[in-house]
Amino acid sequence: MVQALFIHQNFPGQYRHLAPIISRRKGARVIGLGERANQSPPGPQHLRYPAPEGAGEKTHRYLRPVEAAVRRGQAVARALMGLKQKGFVPDIICCHPGWGEGLYLRDVFPDTKLLQYCEFYYRSTGGDVGFDPTQEVTLDEAARVRTLNMTQLQSLEGTDWSVSPTLWQRSRYPDYIQARTSVVHEGVDANFATPNGASTVKLPDGHTVTKGQEVVTFVSRNLEPYRGFDVFMRALPEILARRPNAHAVIVGGDERGYGRLPADGKSWKATMMAEVGDKLDMARVHFTGRIPHEGLVALFRISSAHVYYTYPFVLSWSLVEAMGCEALIIGSDTPPLAEVMRHEHNGLMLPFFDHQRMADAVVDAIANPDRYVPLRKQARRTMLERFDLHALCLPRQVKLFDAVLEGRPGSSAVPLPESVS
Repeated sequence: MVQALFIHQNFPGQYRHLAPIISRRKGARVIGLGERANQSPPGPQHLRYPAPEGAGEKTHRYLRPVEAAVRRGQAVARALMGLKQKGFVPDIICCHPGWGEGLYLRDVFPDTKLLQYCEFYYRSTGGDVGFDPTQEVTLDEAARVRTLNMTQLQSLEGTDWSVSPTLWQRSRYPDYIQARTSVVHEGVDANFATPNGASTVKLPDGHTVTKGQEVVTFVSRNLEPYRGFDVFMRALPEILARRPNAHAVIVGGDERGYGRLPADGKSWKATMMAEVGDKLDMARVHFTGRIPHEGLVALFRISSAHVYYTYPFVLSWSLVEAMGCEALIIGSDTPPLAEVMRHEHNGLMLPFFDHQRMADAVVDAIANPDRYVPLRKQARRTMLERFDLHALCLPRQVKLFDAVLEGRPGSSAVPLPESVS
């Protein structure tokens, strides 16, 4: 009988598959704790803590994220004290420490095993900061970025073991943390992200796109430079001009995402439309906002070319799902993708800021679809060999969970292969 606690402000988050499978064990009690009222997977008891206040206006700007994290950590600690008073003492806690939820776990449950999720460690070189050559990294900015890690470092100080989804993401952390971190991806359901399924998608604007049509897809949680939205928009006028039957389907929200806002404070969608909108045939450009997961995967199935660019930052689940659907990936030659893709093997990898190269690649993919069938097939094989949820990733997650629970975490480390398959 195990008592397990999964903590994530956006629960279930990365624990969407692990928490339910642990809850199905005989006699298990599993609680998922988070802030947001998301739909919970069956099995875990989903509890919420109240949304904490942010930092004060007079707080030093380096410390505003830290102060907000402390307040969140306090909210979590209070919720845990309430559980403890009711007799719930977990044998193991799985926690994402990035927002402060892991700060005070040891103070409430000093003897509980801790398995924490190492998603991204901030540095002023080699990653997202300074990647855009137009953005100077001053000493002030470097100091601010270094301070961002205070929350994680304090949270990880008392952990038994950690897990990262990719080798590159683990490599960002200090050596002493890497030495106690396994690499296990959350995985993608190969029976869901599959080329087999609906071949027609009705978009929110009423337009219908179908497999066999010239459909260019771009997907990001929010439309922002971190995922190459600005580069894509600069390439789009030429793509549509050279392929007069092509349609572009652009999925993503307008909220504040990663990185900076435009200087005028508007959204990146508004900024890029102001720059290139008059060059676009808007009857063939479809901004969908965010769409249901099923619709997203259906788009991947019918895509003629799927553009996925990213700064050196966390790798999106959507990329792996697109690969599972045999979409042709036109990606950026950046470290997160280099771990998953090889140019002209399972996709195309291009210089991030060269929108002309992007346009040429998309046009050629549309014009010569047969040429790229082997890359599409290999993309799915890569997904199956590296990211298959049920065959690989979930069993590895369970193995790591049990190893930490039993006090032998080092025996369960299963790094991803170094080479792209």
